[in-house]
Amino acid sequence: MFKSLYINEYELTNKQETIEIIIYSVVSFFLPFIIGHPQYLVGALVNSLLIISAMNIKGYKLLPIIIAPSLGALTQGLLFGPFTIFLVYMAPFIWIGNAVLVYCFKYFKLTKKMNYWLTLLIGSITKAVFLFIIAYILYSLNIIPVIFLTAMGIIQLVTAISGGVIAYIFNFLKNKVIPSLS
Repeated sequence: MFKSLYINEYELTNKQETIEIIIYSVVSFFLPFIIGHPQYLVGALVNSLLIISAMNIKGYKLLPIIIAPSLGALTQGLLFGPFTIFLVYMAPFIWIGNAVLVYCFKYFKLTKKMNYWLTLLIGSITKAVFLFIIAYILYSLNIIPVIFLTAMGIIQLVTAISGGVIAYIFNFLKNKVIPSLS
């Protein structure tokens, strides 16, 4: 099961992989600073980086990319405005949700060779349902406000699918442009 984490779409040298890790981590951390709003755009771009990373980066090296976006949002404090403090309660679960999306791509797309779009649908739904259930539990316990039910439900689904479309286009262009430069 965990062997899937070490499969890539194509092999990278350690140097190439390190460069990609740094770029994706830095960009995903600073997206809330650079763009700020709307959450749909920031979320779609973050999810695209998660999916691109899933296709290129191996194992534990994915952790900075999984964790960086919510740390950036917490640090910046723009995405939820006065509700940012409540993001602290959700952050570990957002990391798990991001890891679920990444793992779905590693397992279904790269290991099982499933269709990209079906993989995207499975990963997006799984992430959104997981985050919504956690948000619902925390809301029911009066830990977070009701706004998080939408933010961790339908918005997560839409941004994950949108991010998947962006990642698909990015990978398509990268696979067409880079070989032609060789």
